[in-house]
Amino acid sequence: MLLTPRTRPPLPKAPRRIRRALIASAASAASVCLIAASAPAPAPLGIGDRLFPHLGNPGYDVMAYDLAFTYPGSNTKPLPTVTTIAARTTEWLEQVNLDYSSGRVRSVEVNGAAAKYRGAGEDLVVTPATPLPPGSRMRITVRHDSDPVPEEDVKSGWVRTRDGLAMANQADAAHRVFPGNDHPSDKAMFTVRITAPNGYTAVANGLPVAVARRAATTTWAYRTAHPMATELAQVSIGRSSVLRRSGPGGLPVRDVVPAKDREQLEPWLEKTPDQIAWMERKVGRYPFETYGLLVAEARTGFELETQTLSLFERELFTRPEYPKWYVESIMVHELAHQWFGDSVTPRTWSDLWLNEGHATWYEALYAEETADRPLEKRMRAAYRASDTWRAAGGPPAAPKAPDSAEGMSIFRPNVYDGSALVLYALRQEIGRPAFERLERTWVNAHRDDTATTADFQRLASAVAGRDLSGFFKAWLYGEKTPPMPGHPDWRSAAPAEQGARSAR
Repeated sequence: MLLTPRTRPPLPKAPRRIRRALIASAASAASVCLIAASAPAPAPLGIGDRLFPHLGNPGYDVMAYDLAFTYPGSNTKPLPTVTTIAARTTEWLEQVNLDYSSGRVRSVEVNGAAAKYRGAGEDLVVTPATPLPPGSRMRITVRHDSDPVPEEDVKSGWVRTRDGLAMANQADAAHRVFPGNDHPSDKAMFTVRITAPNGYTAVANGLPVAVARRAATTTWAYRTAHPMATELAQVSIGRSSVLRRSGPGGLPVRDVVPAKDREQLEPWLEKTPDQIAWMERKVGRYPFETYGLLVAEARTGFELETQTLSLFERELFTRPEYPKWYVESIMVHELAHQWFGDSVTPRTWSDLWLNEGHATWYEALYAEETADRPLEKRMRAAYRASDTWRAAGGPPAAPKAPDSAEGMSIFRPNVYDGSALVLYALRQEIGRPAFERLERTWVNAHRDDTATTADFQRLASAVAGRDLSGFFKAWLYGEKTPPMPGHPDWRSAAPAEQGARSAR
């Protein structure tokens, strides 16, 4: 994810910006219909993520989601939805907690039998007719409304565009769109069906598998070929054009844009195949079945790496003050996430630096190689600001908790240029050939899986042929920025000094 600037593009030396938050609704659980209200109140659960302790649920592993949305022709009305979850239990379950907090629940079934359900915080707690033993398969079907809550109230994960809807679920908003296990550690396959009035086009992650046209509506079905975290789900509904082209090796590339803007946006969209080829030269083959840009006519405040179909604000490509090199580097940032974050997914949110640090790294490297924007100059500027970023947001691999209910406030400068700076220091420490070998090995070894900071440290040590634990402890967890290998003259300004400089 990356912020869209509002007034002017940032200079390479500027610190990264804080994302606008998707605000959680403390009262949203009230929209879940309650059954057996006289029974003891169930408790919301979580898997203990340090930054989002309420996300995820113990006791089961989701294998697949089947989401069926019916768009009513208005982006202010709830979408009748059927969410079906195929999962495997990992322990005895008398109750099953799902993350879900926005939208009326109409009914729940477990393995075809009606189940009781109640709301608990931001959980939907389901009680099957009989307890579920460990190792058993369960199929949970929830009929509910998926509610695009007005932005002035709360962002639900749905983004209202001028002519429809798109999704932006990062970091903790997928459970405001559909019930599930809303934590990146539990990746699953997705099938998405969208029914909309004729005249609209619906697109989702993955490849199309069916289109059914009726007198007044059309239903599109899409399926992923690789597992996906809930925060990376994407559905676009609008009066859109779908533009298709081929990428490296015949990769299907499809872009979804407002129909009226297809000619204006084409000069940008046609760059994607070459950008994919550039990334493949750096880290190996593209990891998914398709790629493309979803250009939304909406003011989100960010760009987002939803899997196989990255979300971009239209104005990034239409405002003349954004230099060509800057727009292209942002396109590469979201593309790089398909390897770093989407294919190799963080096991905890504290591992976020592995996503954003790498995406920022390749964004900056692309700008250096294609637009003569020196990487070293940008890293030296980041080094000057690094102590300030660490004081404000925590070290890269131990970021501070989100501010209040603003989950997206974890996206601070320390996980962007501050984390790219760690990668620069690592390249300085082990040398360019070993660093490039590490990058390729990392995305290949953990493809379609989750990984941690400890995994990266172990692999880096193995590739370098020596123990790098001291290096990583200082660079990833230290309150102060360590000396930069090869640049003993670099200095990081004290937080107060940096703040005074920024104010001028």
